[in-house]
Amino acid sequence: MQNDCFNFKLEGQDGKARAGEIATAHGNIQTPVFMPVGTRATVKTLTQQQLLELDPAIILGNTYHLYLRPGHELIERVGDGLHGFMAWPRAILTDSGGFQIFSLSELNKINDEGVKFQSHIDGSFHMITPERSMEIQRALGSDIVMAFDQCPPLPSTPEALKTAVERTLLWANRCCEIKLRPYQALFGIIQGGLDLNLRHHCMQALLKLPFAGFALGGLSVGEKNQEMVDFLDNFVEHMPKDRPRYLMGVGTPLDIIQGVRAGLDMFDCVLPTRNARNGQAITHAGPLSIKRGEYKEDKRPLDPMCRCQVCGTHSRSYIRHLYMVNEYTAGTLLTYHNIHFYLQMMREIRSSIMEKRFDDYCQEFYKSYICTL
Repeated sequence: MQNDCFNFKLEGQDGKARAGEIATAHGNIQTPVFMPVGTRATVKTLTQQQLLELDPAIILGNTYHLYLRPGHELIERVGDGLHGFMAWPRAILTDSGGFQIFSLSELNKINDEGVKFQSHIDGSFHMITPERSMEIQRALGSDIVMAFDQCPPLPSTPEALKTAVERTLLWANRCCEIKLRPYQALFGIIQGGLDLNLRHHCMQALLKLPFAGFALGGLSVGEKNQEMVDFLDNFVEHMPKDRPRYLMGVGTPLDIIQGVRAGLDMFDCVLPTRNARNGQAITHAGPLSIKRGEYKEDKRPLDPMCRCQVCGTHSRSYIRHLYMVNEYTAGTLLTYHNIHFYLQMMREIRSSIMEKRFDDYCQEFYKSYICTL
Protein backbone atom coordinates (compact mmCIF):
# COMPACT_ATOMS: atom_id res chain seq x y z
CA MET A 1 0.00 0.00 0.00
CA GLN A 2 2.51 2.59 -1.21
CA ASN A 3 1.50 6.19 -0.50
CA ASP A 4 3.70 8.93 -1.93
CA CYS A 5 1.72 11.63 -0.08
CA PHE A 6 2.37 10.22 3.40
CA ASN A 7 5.76 9.96 5.04
CA PHE A 8 7.23 9.99 8.54
CA LYS A 9 10.77 10.95 9.46
CA LEU A 10 12.40 11.03 12.88
CA GLU A 11 14.24 14.32 13.47
CA GLY A 12 15.36 14.16 17.09
CA GLN A 13 15.32 12.04 20.22
CA ASP A 14 15.97 12.57 23.93
CA GLY A 15 15.79 9.32 25.84
CA LYS A 16 12.67 7.59 24.51
CA ALA A 17 11.00 10.91 23.64
CA ARG A 18 10.85 11.54 19.89
CA ALA A 19 10.49 14.56 17.60
CA GLY A 20 9.54 13.94 13.99
CA GLU A 21 7.54 15.14 11.02
CA ILE A 22 4.62 13.56 9.18
CA ALA A 23 4.07 14.62 5.58
CA THR A 24 0.49 14.49 4.28
CA ALA A 25 -1.34 15.78 1.22
CA HIS A 26 -2.74 18.61 3.34
CA GLY A 27 0.45 19.75 5.01
CA ASN A 28 3.25 18.59 7.27
CA ILE A 29 2.75 17.76 10.93
CA GLN A 30 5.52 18.25 13.47
CA THR A 31 5.48 15.69 16.25
CA PRO A 32 4.82 15.18 19.09
CA VAL A 33 1.40 16.53 18.14
CA PHE A 34 -1.94 17.07 19.84
CA MET A 35 -4.99 16.83 17.59
CA PRO A 36 -8.01 18.91 18.63
CA VAL A 37 -11.17 16.86 18.36
CA GLY A 38 -13.71 18.02 15.78
CA THR A 39 -16.30 15.33 16.41
CA ARG A 40 -19.06 16.54 14.06
CA ALA A 41 -16.91 18.43 11.53
CA THR A 42 -16.20 21.26 13.95
CA VAL A 43 -14.11 21.84 17.04
CA LYS A 44 -16.98 22.80 19.31
CA THR A 45 -17.56 26.56 19.85
CA LEU A 46 -14.72 27.60 17.49
CA THR A 47 -14.88 28.85 13.91
CA GLN A 48 -12.41 27.56 11.34
CA GLN A 49 -10.78 31.01 11.31
CA GLN A 50 -10.19 30.77 15.06
CA LEU A 51 -8.73 27.30 14.55
CA LEU A 52 -6.36 28.61 11.90
CA GLU A 53 -5.24 31.32 14.33
CA LEU A 54 -4.48 28.62 16.89
CA ASP A 55 -2.50 26.82 14.17
CA PRO A 56 -3.05 23.08 14.66
CA ALA A 57 -1.52 21.04 11.85
CA ILE A 58 -4.19 18.32 12.14
CA ILE A 59 -7.61 17.84 13.70
CA LEU A 60 -9.73 14.76 14.30
CA GLY A 61 -13.19 13.88 12.96
CA ASN A 62 -15.52 11.14 14.17
CA THR A 63 -16.74 8.50 11.74
CA TYR A 64 -19.64 7.31 13.91
CA HIS A 65 -21.17 10.74 14.40
CA LEU A 66 -20.61 11.91 10.82
CA TYR A 67 -22.08 8.67 9.47
CA LEU A 68 -25.28 9.26 11.45
CA ARG A 69 -25.47 13.01 10.78
CA PRO A 70 -25.27 14.47 8.16
CA GLY A 71 -24.11 11.25 6.46
CA HIS A 72 -20.87 10.55 4.64
CA GLU A 73 -22.58 10.53 1.24
CA LEU A 74 -23.77 14.10 1.76
CA ILE A 75 -20.30 15.21 2.91
CA GLU A 76 -18.78 13.67 -0.20
CA ARG A 77 -21.39 15.23 -2.52
CA VAL A 78 -21.23 18.71 -1.02
CA GLY A 79 -17.53 19.05 -0.24
CA ASP A 80 -15.82 16.04 -1.83
CA GLY A 81 -14.96 15.09 1.74
CA LEU A 82 -14.47 16.79 5.09
CA HIS A 83 -11.82 19.25 3.91
CA GLY A 84 -14.20 20.92 1.49
CA PHE A 85 -17.33 20.43 3.56
CA MET A 86 -15.95 22.16 6.67
CA ALA A 87 -13.51 24.48 4.84
CA TRP A 88 -10.47 23.05 6.63
CA PRO A 89 -7.29 23.13 4.49
CA ARG A 90 -5.02 21.14 6.79
CA ALA A 91 -4.72 17.48 7.72
CA ILE A 92 -7.58 15.47 9.23
CA LEU A 93 -7.57 12.09 11.01
CA THR A 94 -10.81 10.12 11.29
CA ASP A 95 -11.34 7.34 13.80
CA SER A 96 -13.10 4.21 12.67
CA GLY A 97 -16.27 4.65 14.74
CA GLY A 98 -15.73 1.48 16.74
CA PHE A 99 -15.17 3.08 20.14
CA GLN A 100 -18.33 5.20 19.87
CA ILE A 101 -20.40 2.20 18.80
CA PHE A 102 -19.30 0.30 21.90
CA SER A 103 -19.55 3.25 24.31
CA LEU A 104 -22.64 5.17 23.12
CA SER A 105 -24.95 2.45 21.90
CA GLU A 106 -26.68 0.63 24.73
CA LEU A 107 -27.78 -2.08 22.34
CA ASN A 108 -25.17 -3.56 20.03
CA LYS A 109 -24.37 -7.01 18.74
CA ILE A 110 -20.80 -7.87 17.88
CA ASN A 111 -19.70 -10.78 15.75
CA ASP A 112 -16.91 -11.44 13.28
CA GLU A 113 -18.88 -9.77 10.50
CA GLY A 114 -19.10 -6.41 12.28
CA VAL A 115 -21.29 -4.54 14.75
CA LYS A 116 -25.03 -4.04 14.61
CA PHE A 117 -25.98 -1.10 16.78
CA GLN A 118 -28.82 1.22 17.67
CA SER A 119 -28.35 4.93 17.04
CA HIS A 120 -28.19 7.03 20.19
CA ILE A 121 -30.05 9.75 18.23
CA ASP A 122 -33.25 8.11 17.01
CA GLY A 123 -33.00 4.43 17.91
CA SER A 124 -32.59 3.28 14.30
CA PHE A 125 -30.50 0.17 13.66
CA HIS A 126 -27.28 0.17 11.66
CA MET A 127 -24.52 -2.26 10.75
CA ILE A 128 -20.88 -1.23 10.43
CA THR A 129 -18.34 -3.72 9.17
CA PRO A 130 -14.64 -3.15 8.53
CA GLU A 131 -15.46 -2.63 4.87
CA ARG A 132 -18.21 -0.15 5.67
CA SER A 133 -15.94 1.83 8.01
CA MET A 134 -13.33 2.12 5.24
CA GLU A 135 -15.98 3.19 2.72
CA ILE A 136 -17.24 5.90 5.09
CA GLN A 137 -13.73 7.19 5.78
CA ARG A 138 -12.91 7.12 2.07
CA ALA A 139 -15.93 9.34 1.46
CA LEU A 140 -14.84 11.64 4.30
CA GLY A 141 -11.44 11.99 2.60
CA SER A 142 -9.36 12.20 5.77
CA ASP A 143 -5.58 12.09 5.49
CA ILE A 144 -5.24 9.41 8.17
CA VAL A 145 -7.79 6.60 8.34
CA MET A 146 -8.08 4.32 11.37
CA ALA A 147 -8.73 0.60 11.01
CA PHE A 148 -11.96 -0.77 12.46
CA ASP A 149 -11.22 -2.50 15.76
CA GLN A 150 -12.92 -3.86 18.85
CA CYS A 151 -12.16 -1.82 21.95
CA PRO A 152 -12.81 -3.79 25.16
CA PRO A 153 -13.37 -1.98 28.47
CA LEU A 154 -10.96 -2.38 31.37
CA PRO A 155 -10.99 -4.42 33.40
CA SER A 156 -11.96 -7.29 31.09
CA THR A 157 -11.42 -11.02 31.48
CA PRO A 158 -8.44 -12.56 29.68
CA GLU A 159 -10.89 -14.38 27.42
CA ALA A 160 -12.66 -11.13 26.47
CA LEU A 161 -9.35 -9.40 25.75
CA LYS A 162 -8.18 -12.28 23.56
CA THR A 163 -11.46 -12.32 21.64
CA ALA A 164 -11.21 -8.56 21.03
CA VAL A 165 -7.62 -8.92 19.77
CA GLU A 166 -8.42 -11.76 17.40
CA ARG A 167 -11.43 -9.89 16.03
CA THR A 168 -9.34 -6.72 15.68
CA LEU A 169 -6.80 -8.68 13.63
CA LEU A 170 -9.50 -10.26 11.48
CA TRP A 171 -11.00 -6.85 10.81
CA ALA A 172 -7.57 -5.28 10.18
CA ASN A 173 -6.96 -7.70 7.31
CA ARG A 174 -10.32 -6.83 5.79
CA CYS A 175 -9.68 -3.09 6.17
CA CYS A 176 -6.47 -3.44 4.17
CA GLU A 177 -8.38 -4.97 1.27
CA ILE A 178 -10.48 -1.85 0.69
CA LYS A 179 -9.07 0.75 -1.68
CA LEU A 180 -8.87 4.25 -0.20
CA ARG A 181 -8.17 7.58 -1.89
CA PRO A 182 -4.58 7.73 -3.20
CA TYR A 183 -3.41 10.17 -0.53
CA GLN A 184 -5.04 8.42 2.45
CA ALA A 185 -2.85 6.56 4.97
CA LEU A 186 -4.27 3.67 7.01
CA PHE A 187 -3.22 3.12 10.64
CA GLY A 188 -3.57 -0.16 12.52
CA ILE A 189 -4.77 -0.29 16.11
CA ILE A 190 -3.04 -2.47 18.70
CA GLN A 191 -5.41 -3.91 21.31
CA GLY A 192 -4.84 -6.22 24.28
CA GLY A 193 -5.60 -4.26 27.42
CA LEU A 194 -2.75 -4.19 29.92
CA ASP A 195 -1.54 -7.67 28.90
CA LEU A 196 1.93 -7.13 27.40
CA ASN A 197 2.01 -10.55 25.76
CA LEU A 198 -1.35 -10.02 24.11
CA ARG A 199 -0.35 -6.55 22.94
CA HIS A 200 2.87 -7.93 21.42
CA HIS A 201 0.90 -10.70 19.72
CA CYS A 202 -1.47 -8.14 18.23
CA MET A 203 1.36 -5.85 17.11
CA GLN A 204 3.37 -8.61 15.47
CA ALA A 205 0.33 -9.69 13.46
CA LEU A 206 -0.41 -6.10 12.40
CA LEU A 207 3.20 -5.62 11.29
CA LYS A 208 2.54 -8.12 8.51
CA LEU A 209 0.00 -5.70 7.03
CA PRO A 210 0.78 -2.48 5.10
CA PHE A 211 -0.11 0.04 7.79
CA ALA A 212 1.47 3.51 7.63
CA GLY A 213 1.33 3.96 11.39
CA PHE A 214 0.19 2.27 14.59
CA ALA A 215 -2.11 3.34 17.40
CA LEU A 216 -2.65 2.11 20.92
CA GLY A 217 -6.36 1.72 21.59
CA GLY A 218 -8.19 0.54 24.67
CA LEU A 219 -6.45 2.72 27.24
CA SER A 220 -8.00 5.21 29.67
CA VAL A 221 -11.13 3.03 29.57
CA GLY A 222 -11.32 2.07 33.24
CA GLU A 223 -7.82 1.15 34.35
CA LYS A 224 -5.89 3.11 36.98
CA ASN A 225 -3.76 5.92 35.59
CA GLN A 226 -0.55 4.42 36.97
CA GLU A 227 -1.36 1.12 35.29
CA MET A 228 -1.54 2.91 31.96
CA VAL A 229 1.74 4.77 32.60
CA ASP A 230 3.53 1.54 33.54
CA PHE A 231 2.16 -0.19 30.44
CA LEU A 232 3.35 2.61 28.16
CA ASP A 233 6.81 2.58 29.74
CA ASN A 234 7.12 -1.14 29.03
CA PHE A 235 5.51 -1.37 25.60
CA VAL A 236 5.91 1.72 23.43
CA GLU A 237 9.65 1.35 22.85
CA HIS A 238 8.94 -1.94 21.03
CA MET A 239 6.63 -0.31 18.49
CA PRO A 240 8.10 0.34 15.01
CA LYS A 241 10.51 3.25 15.09
CA ASP A 242 9.98 4.25 11.46
CA ARG A 243 6.26 4.92 11.71
CA PRO A 244 4.09 7.27 13.80
CA ARG A 245 2.91 6.04 17.20
CA TYR A 246 -0.52 7.26 18.26
CA LEU A 247 -2.15 7.06 21.72
CA MET A 248 -5.89 7.27 21.18
CA GLY A 249 -8.18 9.35 23.38
CA VAL A 250 -5.76 10.01 26.25
CA GLY A 251 -5.05 13.59 27.01
CA THR A 252 -4.56 15.34 30.33
CA PRO A 253 -1.37 17.42 30.08
CA LEU A 254 0.39 15.05 32.48
CA ASP A 255 -0.79 12.00 30.52
CA ILE A 256 0.58 13.50 27.30
CA ILE A 257 3.95 14.23 28.88
CA GLN A 258 4.10 10.64 30.15
CA GLY A 259 3.18 9.42 26.67
CA VAL A 260 5.90 11.49 25.05
CA ARG A 261 8.37 10.23 27.64
CA ALA A 262 7.47 6.67 26.63
CA GLY A 263 8.07 7.42 22.93
CA LEU A 264 4.62 8.28 21.53
CA ASP A 265 4.09 10.85 18.76
CA MET A 266 0.36 11.60 18.41
CA PHE A 267 -2.41 12.37 20.90
CA ASP A 268 -6.06 13.41 20.91
CA CYS A 269 -8.61 14.04 23.63
CA VAL A 270 -11.89 15.88 24.12
CA LEU A 271 -10.72 17.16 27.51
CA PRO A 272 -9.65 20.71 26.50
CA THR A 273 -12.91 21.35 24.63
CA ARG A 274 -15.36 19.46 26.86
CA ASN A 275 -13.90 20.83 30.08
CA ALA A 276 -14.00 24.35 28.61
CA ARG A 277 -17.73 24.06 28.02
CA ASN A 278 -18.05 23.00 31.66
CA GLY A 279 -16.18 26.07 32.87
CA GLN A 280 -12.65 24.73 33.27
CA ALA A 281 -9.50 26.41 32.01
CA ILE A 282 -6.26 24.43 31.75
CA THR A 283 -3.44 26.59 33.10
CA HIS A 284 0.23 26.30 33.97
CA ALA A 285 -0.85 26.08 37.61
CA GLY A 286 -3.31 23.28 36.93
CA PRO A 287 -7.05 23.22 36.12
CA LEU A 288 -9.03 26.34 37.06
CA SER A 289 -12.81 26.23 37.55
CA ILE A 290 -14.11 29.64 36.47
CA LYS A 291 -17.40 28.97 38.31
CA ARG A 292 -15.81 29.52 41.71
CA GLY A 293 -16.89 32.62 43.58
CA GLU A 294 -13.32 33.70 44.28
CA TYR A 295 -12.99 34.77 40.62
CA LYS A 296 -16.01 37.10 40.67
CA GLU A 297 -13.83 40.23 40.85
CA ASP A 298 -10.51 38.70 39.73
CA LYS A 299 -8.83 41.05 37.26
CA ARG A 300 -6.15 38.54 36.27
CA PRO A 301 -6.19 36.55 33.02
CA LEU A 302 -7.06 32.87 33.09
CA ASP A 303 -3.34 32.04 33.04
CA PRO A 304 -0.77 34.81 33.64
CA MET A 305 1.84 32.67 31.86
CA CYS A 306 -0.28 32.27 28.71
CA ARG A 307 0.12 34.43 25.59
CA CYS A 308 -3.15 33.60 23.85
CA GLN A 309 -5.59 36.31 22.73
CA VAL A 310 -8.03 35.44 25.51
CA CYS A 311 -5.47 35.84 28.27
CA GLY A 312 -4.20 39.03 26.64
CA THR A 313 -7.67 40.57 26.56
CA HIS A 314 -10.12 39.26 29.17
CA SER A 315 -10.19 38.88 32.94
CA ARG A 316 -11.29 35.90 34.95
CA SER A 317 -14.08 38.10 36.28
CA TYR A 318 -15.46 38.76 32.80
CA ILE A 319 -15.26 35.16 31.63
CA ARG A 320 -16.90 34.01 34.88
CA HIS A 321 -19.72 36.48 34.28
CA LEU A 322 -20.27 35.14 30.76
CA TYR A 323 -20.30 31.57 32.03
CA MET A 324 -22.69 32.26 34.92
CA VAL A 325 -25.23 33.93 32.60
CA ASN A 326 -24.94 31.09 30.05
CA GLU A 327 -23.40 33.16 27.26
CA TYR A 328 -22.01 30.95 24.48
CA THR A 329 -18.99 33.26 24.30
CA ALA A 330 -17.73 31.80 27.58
CA GLY A 331 -17.33 28.40 25.94
CA THR A 332 -15.57 29.97 22.97
CA LEU A 333 -13.09 31.89 25.10
CA LEU A 334 -12.32 28.95 27.38
CA THR A 335 -11.97 26.54 24.44
CA TYR A 336 -9.70 28.95 22.56
CA HIS A 337 -7.47 29.25 25.60
CA ASN A 338 -7.39 25.51 26.33
CA ILE A 339 -6.53 24.56 22.74
CA HIS A 340 -3.82 27.22 22.71
CA PHE A 341 -2.43 25.79 25.96
CA TYR A 342 -2.22 22.28 24.51
CA LEU A 343 -0.71 23.32 21.18
CA GLN A 344 1.86 25.57 22.86
CA MET A 345 2.74 22.78 25.29
CA MET A 346 3.41 20.46 22.35
CA ARG A 347 5.64 23.06 20.66
CA GLU A 348 7.63 23.44 23.88
CA ILE A 349 7.89 19.68 24.31
CA ARG A 350 9.17 19.29 20.75
CA SER A 351 11.76 22.05 21.22
CA SER A 352 12.95 20.48 24.47
CA ILE A 353 13.44 17.12 22.72
CA MET A 354 15.36 18.68 19.84
CA GLU A 355 17.55 20.55 22.35
CA LYS A 356 18.09 17.45 24.57
CA ARG A 357 16.43 19.04 27.63
CA PHE A 358 13.16 17.14 27.80
CA ASP A 359 13.66 16.02 31.42
CA ASP A 360 14.31 19.62 32.48
CA TYR A 361 11.14 20.74 30.72
CA CYS A 362 9.15 18.01 32.47
CA GLN A 363 10.46 18.99 35.89
CA GLU A 364 9.61 22.66 35.29
CA PHE A 365 6.13 21.77 34.04
CA TYR A 366 5.39 19.41 36.94
CA LYS A 367 6.61 21.94 39.51
CA SER A 368 4.14 24.54 38.22
CA TYR A 369 1.23 22.34 37.21
CA ILE A 370 0.86 20.00 40.15
CA CYS A 371 1.04 22.72 42.77
CA THR A 372 -2.77 22.99 42.77
CA LEU A 373 -3.71 19.38 42.00
